[in-house]
Amino acid sequence: METLRKNILAGKISPVYFFYGPESFLKEECAGMIRTALFTSENDAACNTHIFYGTDFTLGELISKASEYPMFTSKQLIIVRQFDKIKKPATKELQKKHDEKFSNYLKSPAEFTVLVCDADPVEKKDLEKNSFSALQKYRHDFPIIKAPDTFASNRAKAAGWQFEPDALKAFTTYIQPSAREICHEIEKIIMYASARCTEKRITAMDVYDCVGISRTYNVFELEKALAERNLRLCSGISLMIMDQEGQKEGLGNIIRFLTTFYLRLWKLSLPDVRKLPQAEIAKILGMFGKQEYFVKNYVTYSRSFSLQDSEHAITALRETDAALKGLLPYPDEKYLLLRLMQQLLG
Repeated sequence: METLRKNILAGKISPVYFFYGPESFLKEECAGMIRTALFTSENDAACNTHIFYGTDFTLGELISKASEYPMFTSKQLIIVRQFDKIKKPATKELQKKHDEKFSNYLKSPAEFTVLVCDADPVEKKDLEKNSFSALQKYRHDFPIIKAPDTFASNRAKAAGWQFEPDALKAFTTYIQPSAREICHEIEKIIMYASARCTEKRITAMDVYDCVGISRTYNVFELEKALAERNLRLCSGISLMIMDQEGQKEGLGNIIRFLTTFYLRLWKLSLPDVRKLPQAEIAKILGMFGKQEYFVKNYVTYSRSFSLQDSEHAITALRETDAALKGLLPYPDEKYLLLRLMQQLLG
């Protein structure tokens, strides 16, 4: 994806792009970059950018559009969203002709058209069919963000900013792991922090203020209270987090965070792991980049929990998650939460 962005910024525009994957925000962003690279004015861009949806066009109709000359400019941009749902013609014979027409076009695309085919994930067998197989050499993947902390850190760095370690931890704990959410929140935080300082460093306080996290009642205070085995404080902090975020969503976030927390404690309960250098421990715990800063916290916390404590906690978290998803009966979210805290510290 970075190579794609660099090429677009350098003006190296391909006649065809196949954007494939679930991250719609990043696909839209790259399409916008292509639009900016193609046209010298907003007026030209508005007149010669055409957005279609696969449900409205057959392949044959799409190629007819791509073969039409643009108005008053040397280029036109055609973006086909939901290409995975491209309209099928009435008969198989006609579909075959459309596939051939599409395949022939891709072998020799119109020099005045840039065609962007945007598709969500499909079955592997469908990717091998004519319309998709012909596009493979133009394919760029946009998978789900699997490392939100790395993505957020790189995104801030691209804007000339840097997350402090505790700020990045707070940000990735409370923000949904989608590119759209991460990018919008970073933009908001940078606007806020710009008025505060000139150092271009995002602090935990910036995250708390912009994302709406209480500085007293958050998951970092919760993990400290768990290490102190303070049931009353754990219950109080958890209830406050739920009130801040909404009952079901707040409990879901607590479960996700604590599952990661106890899995890391479980790994640290193995004697051979604790003897390793901090960098090696970080890899085993799945903590990369600036997250390595917090390894010492987990090593300290692990002294308060035995292997059995961690295994018991993971089981309780799985049961609570199953209940929250409707697989097990429960009266309400607060009951689930308070029962969970008792199970974790019982």
